Amino acid sequence: MEKIWLEKSYPPGVEFEINPDTYKSLADLFFKYTKLYKDNTAFINMGASISYQELAQQVTDFAAYLQRDLGLVKGDKFAIMIPNTLQYPIALFGALISGLTVVNVNPLYTARELEHQLKDSGTKAILVLENFAHVLATVIDKTEVKHVITTGVGDRLGKIKGTLVNSVLKYVKKQVPAYNLSNTVKFNKALAIGSKLSFTSVDVVGSDLAFLQYTGGTTGPAKGVMLTHRNMIANLLQTNEMTRHVFSAGKELMVTALPLYHVYALTSNCLCFMAYGGVNLLITNPRDMVGFVKELSKYPFTAITGVNTLFNALLHTPGFDKIDFSALKLGFGGGMSVQRPVAELWQKVTGVRLLEGYGLTECSPTVTMNPYDQESYDGTIGVPLSSTNIRLLDDDGKEVAIGETGEMWVKGPQVMKGYFNRQAATDEVLKDGWLATGDIATMDEKGLFKIVDRKKDMIIVSGFNVFPNEIEEVLVMHDGVLEAAAIAVPCEATGEMVKVFIVRKDPDLAEQDIFDHCKELLTNYKRPKMVEFMDELPKSNVGKVLRKELRSSN
Repeated sequence: MEKIWLEKSYPPGVEFEINPDTYKSLADLFFKYTKLYKDNTAFINMGASISYQELAQQVTDFAAYLQRDLGLVKGDKFAIMIPNTLQYPIALFGALISGLTVVNVNPLYTARELEHQLKDSGTKAILVLENFAHVLATVIDKTEVKHVITTGVGDRLGKIKGTLVNSVLKYVKKQVPAYNLSNTVKFNKALAIGSKLSFTSVDVVGSDLAFLQYTGGTTGPAKGVMLTHRNMIANLLQTNEMTRHVFSAGKELMVTALPLYHVYALTSNCLCFMAYGGVNLLITNPRDMVGFVKELSKYPFTAITGVNTLFNALLHTPGFDKIDFSALKLGFGGGMSVQRPVAELWQKVTGVRLLEGYGLTECSPTVTMNPYDQESYDGTIGVPLSSTNIRLLDDDGKEVAIGETGEMWVKGPQVMKGYFNRQAATDEVLKDGWLATGDIATMDEKGLFKIVDRKKDMIIVSGFNVFPNEIEEVLVMHDGVLEAAAIAVPCEATGEMVKVFIVRKDPDLAEQDIFDHCKELLTNYKRPKMVEFMDELPKSNVGKVLRKELRSSN
């Protein structure tokens, strides 16, 4: 796709190309900006803050601990299984400057999900919130994990407040189940040990693997998306190119309510705002909407990222419309489609429009973004980022005309290296540098793209990808289930939710049996919310379940 004729769709001054080799690695980028903005606040969480200079010191201490005490070396896999707390960026950058590959883990994973991710990645060490350590304890002996660092929510909030927060969660709210893990060390102790050790600089380059971000697939278990340092740097530069005329160095505060273990917040919030010398306001529990709004009222935030369901929930939380939005410059919506009523109400309440974009884990993640100078919601996902090419292909592999639908293929420096240890799966979606997204889109005469359907059967719940094959695999593990199929159905609260169709083996099998079974094996957003029992599932002449027919009947 030639961008020359699309020029009118881009904001003034936006460059069509970026140089992904501007920085040698994320380690290079980290040290540059923590030095440049050393006196600025980098992260705030529950009233506690850390400056860029303090962050650099604690990151180096943690890296020294990983190197000297645990003996981890370049290329080893290090998992982080914690929510948005100050511990996250310290551990993240400590691992990255050590040349380790970060394996981000959803803290709410079940034992089955956690075991697969740790085994598949070959993780050797993990940082886990103590609230979820009991899950790790049930599977650790089946993995290669040799080192466990535990932490409490309040560990970096200061001695008095931190002790109080940890005590309330453990003894009052009973949110820290007992666990039995040997040879563990507390996060704060690891930092103290590391402060007495010397960190040896590691030669990390752009082609080195920075992250394994796990995502589902149309077949088989969740796969590790290999994202290099160069991939992540490219997407940082691409995203910031679209916003550099809006944001000012050292003067921005980004609200980070989406979890940093998700690639959307990881790139758009944590990495992109470091290059601005900005502040990330970390929200540990965004489900507490009243507390979330109370926290927002304390800070003159200039940007916020979220998914449609988060924005909608904020708009309907008492007190949100009383917040001072005078500093707010941009809101970013992604992960799932932004709905017009939500976008329009957001703009009415805040005075600022939501910029909708499009991305996927395999693209680090952003592919397109709406220009910042558009005045109102238009239902599109915007234009390709700098150095990003898009083509829309029909079923015969031919490019479609303007206004016609086709599968979106993407090429650019942010496209993944491939799926970890899954060459066949990689070859299915990567061809000559082009990534097949599985999404069906159109492009109008202005060069603005719009997603109209998904070629894959993926379900998107509050911005998280849920793949039917995984749900179905779990369902047939129940002795009372003969066959199962899963589809997406609309949901006002989460955009989509999971509905399953069951052919019974046990005639007494009930809906609650399915819910109880899935609760043990699937994290909450993946669990079915609706169950329908059938005598048989619709199938093709070769026996393939026709999810399309199930969707059309709902």
